[in-house]
Parts: sequence; structure tokens; C-alpha cells
Amino acid sequence: MVMTSTPDVIVVGAGIVGAACAYYAARAGLRVTVLDRGPVAGGTTGSGEGNLLVSDKAPGPELELALKSAELWRELAERLPPGIEYEPKGGLVVASDEAALTALRTFAAAQEKAGVTVRDVAADRLPDLEPHLARGLAGGVHYPQDAQVMPALAATHLLRASGAEVRLGQEVTGLLTGPGGAIRGVRTASDVFHAPYVVNAAGTWGGELARLAGVLLPVLPRRGFVLVTEPLPRVVRHKVYAADYVADVASDSATLQTSAVVEGTPAGPVLIGASRERVGFDRALSVPALRRLAAGATALFPVLAGVRVIRTYAGFRPYLPDHLPAIGTDARVPGLLHACGHEGAGIGLAPVTGRIIADCLTGAQPPLDIAPFDPARFEGGTGAGAGA
Repeated sequence: MVMTSTPDVIVVGAGIVGAACAYYAARAGLRVTVLDRGPVAGGTTGSGEGNLLVSDKAPGPELELALKSAELWRELAERLPPGIEYEPKGGLVVASDEAALTALRTFAAAQEKAGVTVRDVAADRLPDLEPHLARGLAGGVHYPQDAQVMPALAATHLLRASGAEVRLGQEVTGLLTGPGGAIRGVRTASDVFHAPYVVNAAGTWGGELARLAGVLLPVLPRRGFVLVTEPLPRVVRHKVYAADYVADVASDSATLQTSAVVEGTPAGPVLIGASRERVGFDRALSVPALRRLAAGATALFPVLAGVRVIRTYAGFRPYLPDHLPAIGTDARVPGLLHACGHEGAGIGLAPVTGRIIADCLTGAQPPLDIAPFDPARFEGGTGAGAGA
């Protein structure tokens, strides 16, 4: 069946990043069709905790993205229904000893110079922020700009607000091209969709879509687990994590890494992470990973030791070797744009990514320098080997 619909742009991926691309493109006056082989938020978005963080990012391009995106999330929270559960609760990073605290304070001081709001918290003041936090910690840093959202609902409401045509159960199997290899649309197992622009917002599968276009984008899956407790009174007020979490995020290791990340939700359950490992798309339950997550959480919040975990789930972060997403036009294929490879920061960075994509589509000036996110930066094999 050949479809006659001719939008201005096709967004491949109905996760939070694809939804944000659709939303901002539509606000810029473009007609948008969104395709996904599964349901809305059926990939990484549906397995995320909903973190909107600046606290875990070192000064540099990604932090600039995060700061701009934090502004956009605040705007979206006013425009979208309250059901997205946007909660500007702030983050608290804690150190177990004086050496870790010194390193944390140095890191925070550099962030502050880059525009992040940081507040040093002495050990005896930690209970003021988190009454149930373990005693004996050396201190911490409070990040008021950190927030949280319910990612699947946020993606759903962004798509609804965009007015885009959303076609689910449509796996892209090929790209249509014209003279000079310029994009003319996409082919799925059952349909053909025509458009002069295609946005690759396929998340962990972004590398596969790039290959269909004949270009390299070495996106790899990085598995993580989340534990979900029974509903509780608000025993955890902020997003709380140990200082070593930042090092795990920046690590290139393929082996299992865990660091305690604990946060409450408006609905009551406490979410416990975070683990990272590169095992392909293997969703098998890892008992060692779950045990380490539980141990780390109870070390931070002893009150959780007697709480039941009602479920656990796995997700795959779309990892690129240099830990920066690919955002913008692909000079190698006219009409192709990329919005993927955000690793664990996709939910937080979705609005600014969508805004940049809309600016690229319309010829507007992006809100910041996007050169570090050039999708073609891995050509020549400089990035592929590092991510293998």
C-alpha cells in the first residue's frame, strides 16, 4: 500500500526525543509524521527514571545542553498537562568520606562557573534535606536545578500537543532517495512515506537506521536496571546519589558498574538505580546487578532495608563512544538529521534536542553551538573502535 501523505518531515522514533522533535518542528510550522515499530515510549523512554539532571555533567557541551533543556522543561511544564509529573525537586549528591567530598566540591565549583546553581551541604545539615539519609556521611552538594518527569506520559503529551500524525507498528526498512542521494522518505514493511526530511530519533537503534542511509553512527546499547519499591510516604525528597555515580556515567567500561541512585515519586514508589554494562540487547535478569543496587540504596537510606521491591525492569541507554549525542543535519546524506545517542540523559535533553532539530529544519539559529554533536564526527573509524 502506497501512502499519499506528504509531511514536511518524518520523525523515526516515538520516544521522548522523537516526541520533542515532533513538538518543536510542529511549533515551527512544519507538518510532521512520527513512525515507530512499537508503541509510544516503547524503548528506552519507557524504561527510564525520568531524570532531568545538570548535577552529573561536567562543564562542556553536554552541560550546556542540559542547562538550556532545563529552561525548556520548565516552559513545557506550564504548557503540558500536570500528568507528566514534572517535579523540580532538586538533587543531592553525597560523599562517604573526606576524599570523596573534596573531589565533589571541586567538581561542583567548576560546574558553578559554568552556570549551575550549587549549594554546599555540611554533614550535620544533610538531615535537613533528607531526614532518612544514613548518618556518618562526610557531606554533599545540593543542586536545585535537578528535576524529574514521568517520561512515558511526557512523550505521550508532547506527541498529542504536536498534532503530528503518529503511525505505530511501522518499522523502517529502508530510506527513499532521489538525485544526489537526497532523502525522499522511508519505506516500512507495509507502506511508503514521502518527505524531504527524515529525523533519526530511533534511540538505541539509531545506528541501525544510519546504516540504512549508508553512514556510520556507532550507537551501542548500555543496559541498566531499576528497582521499584512498594508505595511509601515521601521518605526520599530529592534525587539522591553517591558521588561515584558521575564517574560511572563518564566511564567507557563494558563491565558491570553500579552506584547508588535513589529517588521518590509522586505516586509513592521509590526508584533505585543505577547500573551500567554493555551486553548487547540482552534483557536477562542480572541478580548480581540487582543485589548491588539494593545494597547501595540501603546504605544510603537504611529505612529501605525492610521495604518490599515489587518489580524491576531493564532498559538500554543509547551509548556513543564520546558520551555526546548526535544532533543535527548529516552532511553526508542531504535531508537526513539525527537526534540520538544521548545515553542516560535523553529524557533530560529531549526538549533542547527537539528545538535544535526544528531550527536545523527551518534554517533558524540553534540556541547553542551544535558543532560538538555533529553526526559525522565518527567517520574514518575514530569513534567506532572505541565503542566496539
